[in-house]
Amino acid sequence: MHTPYMRPVTIAAPEILVPEPRVSLWARLLCRLIGRLYLRQFIGGAKIEAHGGGGGYLIESFTRAFKNESRCIAAFLHPNGAEPQILAWFTLSRLKALAGKAGAVCAVPPHLRFVHGYEVLRWGGTLARFILPRVGAMPVYHAKFDSRSMERIYKALMDGPYPVAIAPEGQVSYFSDRMPHLEQGPARIGFTVAERLEKSGRLCPVEVLPVSVQYCFNASAKKPVEKLLRRVERCVGVESRGKGRVLTLEERFLLCRDAILEKNEARYGIKADKNAENFTGRVDALIEKCLDRTAKTLGVTKQGDFFTRMYCLRQICWDRIFVAGKASLDDMVQLDRSIADLNAGEAWHASRHLEIVDFVWYLRCAPVPAAESPLYQQVEYVQNLWDFANRTMGGVFGTRKLIHPYKVIVKTAAPINLSGHLDAYHRDRKETVKKVMVDMEEEFFELTNSRAEAE
Repeated sequence: MHTPYMRPVTIAAPEILVPEPRVSLWARLLCRLIGRLYLRQFIGGAKIEAHGGGGGYLIESFTRAFKNESRCIAAFLHPNGAEPQILAWFTLSRLKALAGKAGAVCAVPPHLRFVHGYEVLRWGGTLARFILPRVGAMPVYHAKFDSRSMERIYKALMDGPYPVAIAPEGQVSYFSDRMPHLEQGPARIGFTVAERLEKSGRLCPVEVLPVSVQYCFNASAKKPVEKLLRRVERCVGVESRGKGRVLTLEERFLLCRDAILEKNEARYGIKADKNAENFTGRVDALIEKCLDRTAKTLGVTKQGDFFTRMYCLRQICWDRIFVAGKASLDDMVQLDRSIADLNAGEAWHASRHLEIVDFVWYLRCAPVPAAESPLYQQVEYVQNLWDFANRTMGGVFGTRKLIHPYKVIVKTAAPINLSGHLDAYHRDRKETVKKVMVDMEEEFFELTNSRAEAE
């Protein structure tokens, strides 16, 4: 039976071209008008508010940037996919009023400029391609250096006045109270800008503001959790009763998780290891098989750590589906065009293995919640169980199932002044970046482990 997550064979398409990013007044107004309606698909009618009601560090850091008294990098955790949209709408629609209540003044209409992967323009559809460059969002590559893209980000920060928002996790991380991987991008970008400002004689500190968007759930989420868990059980083919008794929530989670893993092990020819304590090792073996299968399908060899290999292979897939270059696909002779289409189809199928890798790396060390665990953990885990099955069936991030919160809280920690570390950076760049990353991780740890939600 044809699974609904598969689509017709992919054919090669021309590279996506968008205008040079700039901040357009009418595009900002459009986002203010339709942004809340757009957010309903992610968070329903949930109320969005700043931690403590006043914004705190968020208002202080942003308003300094708006006055050209500093430059701000908003480093936001990205566990659920909707964080950029939430932060963008909140900044456009709520920040000015909050600042006024706090006695602060926004020297310019509040706005954020986001950094995003080039792949967003490829899978994001017509709306993303139209809006993103017109609100000043700046694309970058994960797997290859692009000096033009980097210079665009440096210039946006140096010229100001808008904060630049970057996800230090590099992509969606699926769990809101864990930080398994932070990249050094925000710190390295910030230090480069701080150095350039210093050399130009402009006394303008560069700050990194840690931001966490937290989704709060109350008792009304219990029914959707049960409904989605039953859907996972039906999809996977497991029963919630075992040996004549009703299984606990934790047992049901484990049963589904292990059943999906076993189906992947069978698919990839991995010798099954029934030792439940070795889940992480089993997932590592699955990841290696998926990466190896992808590389063989593409006919390439890629070395390096996990993220280097995954990002490189993903880039190759995208580049074969969206063909760059001066030659138009329509002007190719029939044989060349057919080869390009076959390469695109192979790349699309190869990327199905990467979809599993992309997700399961974050699941591998995630604790399994019990009935007494915080409700947000149960919500996240059942969403991710469905996504494990979803990716196994050939699905993508867009076919995830989300349970809507009743409230969303934007929390910030004290900004890290990179300019204050410049002397140390001049002496030893690598060690100074490492120290800043430790500071950033500590700030994020405090944010993610101090959830205040009514359940």
